[in-house]
Amino acid sequence: MTRHIPGLHATRQDCNVLFEGLFLVRVDRAFYQWHAQKPFLSLRLVVLEPETLTGRFITGRLYCTDRALWKLNWFLRDFGYDPELLSRDQVDEKAVRNLRGVVRTSHVTLKGRSYQNLEAFAPEAEWEELSCDTVGRKQEQGSGDGL
Repeated sequence: MTRHIPGLHATRQDCNVLFEGLFLVRVDRAFYQWHAQKPFLSLRLVVLEPETLTGRFITGRLYCTDRALWKLNWFLRDFGYDPELLSRDQVDEKAVRNLRGVVRTSHVTLKGRSYQNLEAFAPEAEWEELSCDTVGRKQEQGSGDGL
């Protein structure tokens, strides 16, 4: 049986865009993925700010290995995760949804594939200050190079 699916032939360029920079985001989806060597929490974040990227998605992983738990803890604390659940070493995927905060991202290419890297986190309340600092630094760098 043949099915007609409009738009199938067109490739969406924005699907593969990897964002770099500072973003105010909301957790859209989180789920734990078991893997023998590197279990991880998979995240899909919805960009809230800057306005030019509002509604776009950032996907990334936070690994749950002994060496990487500090980063998962940092993310959960700064995004306002329930401290009681955190103190019991529990991650409730439903409780993670809709948490908001600031994330700094970059991307890395390994073996020809590009991955989104979630580098740093901050509470939502710090967005205004952080976004102003970032814009200020970019302007200073731009004025110093003669452009």
